[in-house]
Amino acid sequence: MTDQQPPAWYLAVQQRARDEAANVPEATAQATQYVVSCVPEGHINRHHFTLNVAYRGNGSWAVIDAPHCLSVNGTWDFEHVPSERTDEWIADHRFDLDTALRLAKEQAPLITVNGHTVSDVLALREKRAGRHG
Repeated sequence: MTDQQPPAWYLAVQQRARDEAANVPEATAQATQYVVSCVPEGHINRHHFTLNVAYRGNGSWAVIDAPHCLSVNGTWDFEHVPSERTDEWIADHRFDLDTALRLAKEQAPLITVNGHTVSDVLALREKRAGRHG
């Protein structure tokens, strides 16, 4: 098997990017998601008992339990693709960061999965730790 070279146009674009890099604004970094959970990091089932606070642009954040999104009235609604979200829906499901984090922290202890609560998962972990510790 031989190594294939990228097409000439691709190599030319890469070179142009290198040549222009000094004139491009400095790159920025932005946090766009927080993980909120009552289950400790490293727990095998943590991902099931986790909410995400996700940046949705223009300073707004959503509380996500995929594929659901928390509304201002505390209900979980299906989050449609962006092209299907009305302005009213967006207003009801977007928050400033502090509010979104507060709401996610309030909701995190209430998560249930297949009939198990956060307390069930934590108790099982303690039981297993006692058995193996």
